[in-house]
Amino acid sequence: MPQVRHNGPVSTDRLPWVPAGVLAGLAGLATSHAAAMVLTLRDAPFVAVAGLIVRLVPEVLADRLERIFGQGDRMALFVVEFLVLLAFFAVAGQLARDSRWKAAAVWAFLAAVGLVAVLVQFGHSPNDVAPVAAGLMTWLAVHAALLNPLRVAAGEPPLVDHERRVFLMVALMTTAASAGIALAGRAVGNARRHVDTSRRLLRIDGVTRRPPPPAATLGLPGITPWQTTAEEFFVADTTIAAPTIEPQDWRLRIHGMVERELILTFDALVSRPLTESWITLACVTNEVGGGQVGNARWSGVRLADLLAEAGVQAGADCVRQTSHDGWDCATPLAALADDRDAMLAVAMNGRPLPIEHGFPVRTIVPGLFGHVSAAKWVVDLEVTRFDEVETWWTSRGWSEQAPVRLASRIDTPRPGEQVPAGEVAVGGVAWHPHTGVASVEVSLDGRRWEPAELGRVPSDDTWVQWAITLDVPAGEHLVRVRAVARDGEVQTGVRSEPSPDGATGWHEVEFSAAEA
Repeated sequence: MPQVRHNGPVSTDRLPWVPAGVLAGLAGLATSHAAAMVLTLRDAPFVAVAGLIVRLVPEVLADRLERIFGQGDRMALFVVEFLVLLAFFAVAGQLARDSRWKAAAVWAFLAAVGLVAVLVQFGHSPNDVAPVAAGLMTWLAVHAALLNPLRVAAGEPPLVDHERRVFLMVALMTTAASAGIALAGRAVGNARRHVDTSRRLLRIDGVTRRPPPPAATLGLPGITPWQTTAEEFFVADTTIAAPTIEPQDWRLRIHGMVERELILTFDALVSRPLTESWITLACVTNEVGGGQVGNARWSGVRLADLLAEAGVQAGADCVRQTSHDGWDCATPLAALADDRDAMLAVAMNGRPLPIEHGFPVRTIVPGLFGHVSAAKWVVDLEVTRFDEVETWWTSRGWSEQAPVRLASRIDTPRPGEQVPAGEVAVGGVAWHPHTGVASVEVSLDGRRWEPAELGRVPSDDTWVQWAITLDVPAGEHLVRVRAVARDGEVQTGVRSEPSPDGATGWHEVEFSAAEA
């Protein structure tokens, strides 16, 4: 039997520490790029860093580089950035020979640079930072996987050849997986871009684009605009990446406790008479004074007409809505069958729905919180009973009967703002969709409630702007607001958390006034 000769410890210099770092680095780049494509963000972290460099480079130097490279200056920047990254990857690999923590510090530094670039240019949403986190986790995980056989080889001379084979196997698998992830991410991103192009080119007969009613806007600087643009409208859903559905591929099934099942295509849906309404939506997780509320003009087909056509059977009391991504909610049948404009919406502010807001079709139900009514990318409506269904949010303890709470918010002055003493304009918005707001009252420093001026809105389904001018002396002050609904309800000052059926309490703002 051949004998294995031990010639002493293997020199760690002969092991591929640097290639391990480079492979891990490339894998992290591929993963972050794929994540950005899947989430359809404006740019991957790699491109965001390049953009930040462009912003930071002095104009004189930028002009010189442009003269040198011409129209290829951006490509040159990408090449230089990639080479610099390769150098960092190699350094991380070499440092790992002595300490995993030193290598981890390099990965953390690179992730921090990417995070700063993303936040400075794009914003602070979880989606914007997700690719950076994905890249960092990939760097750490893949580098650790590649280091294991190297460290065994360094400490166990008889296994050098075997562990090198393991290293090569892991390296090849990592390379293949990274390439696959990048290609898959690009494929998903391309699908999103194709659907977005279809959306932009889509024209729906009967959808109109109208400005807000002039009387609804009070014109006070600092108040939230009465109409919320699609870009500013809050987004609340549970999906990681918004589903991308071509209009010609969309189908809706209406079934369950009905006399006849209906299956609608997009063309069949939009060929029906459309309804258009200004409607305010609010999220049940919105805190007192929070911004998860918005008002837009929605266009769609009334659900009451579709349910009447299907023929709802006796005993049904809800409709289970299911989204393309599997999210579901149960909506009170009464809210879908009464005179409110509950609809299958196909347009928002006169344009086809943005993908993030449910393109090609979503449900809109005035007066109900979204967790029981607003299925984006809706594909299934099952007429059923509450005692037979448990949905995504109700299974987590949120209420199944969830009318939007009577609420009001102060937009100006802002918390901590200093204003000139004397006459101070105070204003904001108030809402109670499907019931309506009758009046808004304001109290300064705990004194009596004073009525505010209200904008005139087209229906009870929208929020209202309110404004009042107060005589404010110099010093520190606290202003509160409350609304009164058209049915006589006075907004409660009792504070409660959003769970399980919406936050309550008066919004209040502390500010200061100084002598001019």
